[in-house]
Amino acid sequence: MESAVHKIVSSLVAAFAGFFAVMAPISQAGADQPIKIESRYKEVDGVRLHYLIAGKGEPVLLLHGYAQTGHMWLPLMPKLAQTHTVIAPDLRGFGGSSKPESGYDKKNMAQDIHALADALGYKRVAVVGHDIGLMVAYAYAAQYPEDVDRIVLMDAFLPGVGDWTKVWLLRDLWHFHFYGKTPLALVKGRERTYFEHFWNEFAADPKHSVPEKDRRFYAKQYAQPGGMRAGFEVFRAFEQDGKDFAAFAQTRLTMPMLVLSGEKAGG
Repeated sequence: MESAVHKIVSSLVAAFAGFFAVMAPISQAGADQPIKIESRYKEVDGVRLHYLIAGKGEPVLLLHGYAQTGHMWLPLMPKLAQTHTVIAPDLRGFGGSSKPESGYDKKNMAQDIHALADALGYKRVAVVGHDIGLMVAYAYAAQYPEDVDRIVLMDAFLPGVGDWTKVWLLRDLWHFHFYGKTPLALVKGRERTYFEHFWNEFAADPKHSVPEKDRRFYAKQYAQPGGMRAGFEVFRAFEQDGKDFAAFAQTRLTMPMLVLSGEKAGG
């Protein structure tokens, strides 16, 4: 399991290294020094965001996906932190961040992250988004194009852009429409069982999916009060996201972009 994760990390580092090389030339100086990853909190626009931060250099924002938190980036952070300041926040409603009742459209969630970057003193950043984080990353770049040096989009679709409903309405993707009182009652105390559907049945190879220790971590994070409801709200917001993204798509993004997806991912 761990070896599979290490292979994925190595592949991502290789892909990112070339893409980010313009921002900060790769240097071996200090490459053998231990990288300290700090856990911090910042209040921005009434939302308390938890984030991980490491390294020094041009800033890179890493935005996680569903059934995960900023914790997902821990294997990658030490590598990127050799040449960059790496920031991996928990999005609104996830992990250690606060879980308000509303605000889960990706346009608003991107505004949270932009406010965080601004509060930390970073005007221009690279943005990397995976899954739901991809949608937030796109919304960030669409709203603040002058503040994005380059963007990486990984393993998801954009509501409202292209023929997206063929993914959104697929029968086996029922979870996009699984929210409200009854779904919350069904998963209460069964968070791990619910997430196993994603980690096993959505995986190209369940044996090389999320490691056991991370499964325990994520299940505990989402079992916090309001955690599952917040996660479901990101899907409830897809209809609004579709409207917002359709409008965003009228203006072409001009910053360098890298799109990554697996052979059995992305629809």
